Amino acid sequence: MELKFCDKEIHLQTLDFLVYPVLQNAQGIKSLLKFLHVNEQVLQRFEREEFVGKKGEIFSFELKQTMIIFYGTGCEKKIGLDDFRQLAGFVSRWSQKNHAQNIGIDFSRIIKFGEDKKAYAQVFAEGFYLGAYNFHKYKSKKDIDAKIPNLTLFLANKVKKTWTLFWDRGVLFAQATILARDLVNEPAATMTPSLLAEIALSIAKADKKIKAKILDKEQVHELGMKAFLGVDQGSDEPLKFIHLVYQPQGKTKTKIALVGKGITFDSGGLNIKVGDGMTDMKIDMGGAATVLGVFQVLSSLNIKVEVHGIIAACENMPSGKALRPGDVVQNMQGKTIEIGNTDAEGRVTLADALAYAQKQGVDTVIDLATLTGACVVALGSSYAALYANQENLAKELLKSADFSGEKIWRMPLAPEYKEFNKSHVADVRNIASSRGGGSITAALFLQEFIENNVTWAHLDIAGPVYAEKELNSYTPVGGVGFGVRTLLEWLQGK
Repeated sequence: MELKFCDKEIHLQTLDFLVYPVLQNAQGIKSLLKFLHVNEQVLQRFEREEFVGKKGEIFSFELKQTMIIFYGTGCEKKIGLDDFRQLAGFVSRWSQKNHAQNIGIDFSRIIKFGEDKKAYAQVFAEGFYLGAYNFHKYKSKKDIDAKIPNLTLFLANKVKKTWTLFWDRGVLFAQATILARDLVNEPAATMTPSLLAEIALSIAKADKKIKAKILDKEQVHELGMKAFLGVDQGSDEPLKFIHLVYQPQGKTKTKIALVGKGITFDSGGLNIKVGDGMTDMKIDMGGAATVLGVFQVLSSLNIKVEVHGIIAACENMPSGKALRPGDVVQNMQGKTIEIGNTDAEGRVTLADALAYAQKQGVDTVIDLATLTGACVVALGSSYAALYANQENLAKELLKSADFSGEKIWRMPLAPEYKEFNKSHVADVRNIASSRGGGSITAALFLQEFIENNVTWAHLDIAGPVYAEKELNSYTPVGGVGFGVRTLLEWLQGK
């Protein structure tokens, strides 16, 4: 893919098609048609089709043997960042479907590249690359050629340098998201704990600033991670505990841990799921996928803080060795957990992963987990739930999510609900006695393992980790890579 810039007259013969994004304004669009000196037939068709520039609306015509496309943004006054990202996704996908190799975009009618030019450049690159994404690895006949087309941007020369710099940043954000998507989309028989560990090692091997440590079952036992071991014991696949460390040049005062839930397949254990509930349970390592996606580009983005990536990877399977309801396990902090339901396994593995993260001397821990169906009931499939024990961290993550176009809604860590997690035989129970507020009580369970001096946030990504249907022009069916861009945006501000 080649990115070109042009601030001179548009030479249509060099392009397969040229896109004019337009605001929702029929009179303004008609003025543009006249400026382009289109023939009377095009003007008549424009009037007949009543094209006004509604969101996703398209009006196309041929001019000097080049296809011209007017793409409606649906914005009456100013196009927003995610609208711009979706525009890029449309252009990328349209070019693939029509086998275009050289496309052009003229932004002059919708945007003034002032102080926002950095953001617009970044989000356009994100949308352009994410829009081209397909996971057809296992198809004998590929639906669409995934080749990224050459792109000519008609921009003023004065913004070229800045646009190029932040375009490159957006490409990195997209590449990290694509890795996370790929990992979630892989079948569970392929995406085992061992393969997750191999991917972590390959990320470290390619980057001198990243070190990887992979712990096996014996080493995990030596550390006292009996909670993690308990969940794993029903599976024949060997567990892997993954610890990545990114260390930037020079001394750093801030240490951050990103903890991703890494259940590579969740059958529910002895509390086995019904058939439909088990169909997509390869996605239960979506938090781990996000962490690995982030780590792939930390060095390229020159992140200034020390970052730890921690994943307790295993399967949750039923067998004669599996955990039973009523069993009690102990995490590496010495806290005991009563297993009320073996299908609430992710939080049990996280009890050890969070404890291990804090032993690394980090200031802040953020965990990401496909933790509860209750979160989907509460917020639907588009929103992740955010829980945080500190206001500033919550505000920073919400701001980063807003920029990234990822939907996150803050939920309360309601102290009055803690009693629902009480156990008569252990320190805490892995499933609440109340049926209501399931996402909240799960977050409160995790908080039991957070030390008083540690800033912590939990993202329940059960809803948006996987798209059951196409969400927008840059998010097709399948793994979303949710949280990657939010975390990278947040880390850049540290």
